[in-house]
Amino acid sequence: MSATPDERRQRLLVLNQYYWPGVEATANLLAELCEALAESYDVTVVTGGTRVSLPPRERRNGVEIIRVHSTAYDRTRLSRRAVNYFTYLLGAVREGLASPRPDVVICMTDPPFIGAAAELVAKRFRAPLLVISQDVFPEIAVRLGRLRNPVVTGLLGVVVASYLRFADRVVVIGETMERRIVAKGVDPARVRVISNWADAEKVTPQPRDNSWAREQGLVEKFVVMHFGNVGHAQDLDTLVRASTLLRDLDDLVIAIIGVGARLQELTTLAEVVEADKVRFLPWQDYEQREQPISAAHVHVVGLARGLAGYIVPSRMWGVLAAGRPVIAAAEDDSETAKVVRETGCGIVVQPGDPLQLAEAIRACHDGAYDLEEMGRRARAYAECETDRSIAVARYRKVLEEVRAGTR
Repeated sequence: MSATPDERRQRLLVLNQYYWPGVEATANLLAELCEALAESYDVTVVTGGTRVSLPPRERRNGVEIIRVHSTAYDRTRLSRRAVNYFTYLLGAVREGLASPRPDVVICMTDPPFIGAAAELVAKRFRAPLLVISQDVFPEIAVRLGRLRNPVVTGLLGVVVASYLRFADRVVVIGETMERRIVAKGVDPARVRVISNWADAEKVTPQPRDNSWAREQGLVEKFVVMHFGNVGHAQDLDTLVRASTLLRDLDDLVIAIIGVGARLQELTTLAEVVEADKVRFLPWQDYEQREQPISAAHVHVVGLARGLAGYIVPSRMWGVLAAGRPVIAAAEDDSETAKVVRETGCGIVVQPGDPLQLAEAIRACHDGAYDLEEMGRRARAYAECETDRSIAVARYRKVLEEVRAGTR
C-alpha cells in the first residue's frame, strides 16, 4: 500500500559544491548535518566533482549523493576556482531541475552564488528555500583582496542579495554575521543564528602523549597548533612571524596542519624568515582529527583584520570539544573573540600583531595561564553549546518553520 502525502517522508534537496569526502570544513559539516537529517527526511545532495574517481551517484549513511560533472582544478588561482564554480553551477541547475519535487530546497554558500541556482529550483517546484550562509559574499572576497573589479563585485552583490531576500529562512553562524546579512536587506524575522559545531561524542579530550604525537616527535615539546584551512582568512603570516620572536624557547613547536590556497606561500615565508620553530605537517583526515588536536598545549585561531562577521572559523569548535585552550587572534567584535572571552577558555589578542601573539604564546609556555582549567571550560562550552546534536536540533526546528509556511 502506497503512503499518503501526509505519511511520506519529506524530501530535502541540498546544493553545495563540497561534500564528503572533501577536506573542506563545509564538506564535513554538511555531511554530518545531512546524515543526521536523513533519519527523518529523504535527503539528496547535489555536489561537485573531485580529484579522485568517485561514482556519480551513491548512497552513504542514508543520504543520496549526486556528483555532477565539474572541474576540480587547484584553487590557488582565482580563475581556476571560478571555472570550478561555474561548471558545478551548470550541473547543479540541471540536476536540481530534473529531480523529483523537493519539499524544501537547501543550499550552503559554496560557491557563493549557488543560492541563485537554489532559488531557480525552488521557484520551479514552488518549494521553500533555506540558505545556510557560511560567509558574507562578495564582501569577504573584497576584504581579502580576491575581488577588485567593481563591476563584478556589484553584480555579485545584487545576485547574492536577491536570493537572500527570497529565501524563506537564512541560517547564519554568528550574531555578528546576522547583522551583516540583515544589512543586505534580509528580513530579520527570517534569519536564524545556528553555530557550526563539532561532534562532542567523536571528539573528546585525549592525552597529549598519544600515538600521533609520538609519531611526530611532539610529546616532549610545547606545542602550539593551527589545525584547519591554510587560506587567506586565517592570518597565518602573523603566526609564522611571531615564531621568530620565540627562538629562545628550545622546546617550542608551532605545528601548522592543513591544506589550502596559501600553503606554498606560507612555507616559503617560513623559509625566508627562518621560522625554524614552525612545522608544516600533513593534513589529517576529518574522522581522525581527535589525536592531532589533542597533541597541542594551545591552539591559535586566527581571523584576519576586517573579517569579523563575514566569516566564523569553524575549526575552533573541534578544538573546544577536545578540551584545548585557544589563543584567538581576532578582532573584539568577532564571534571567535566573544566566545573565548565569555567562556574563559583562552586568550584574545589583536590580529596582525606578531609581537602581541608571541607574548601570548610565551605566557602560555611559561605557565602564566592555567591551560588545564581553560581546557575544561572549553569542553564544557562544547558540550552545552556547539555539539552536533544541539545544532541538528536547531536545524530541525528551522525546517519545521519552513514546512509550516511561516514567512
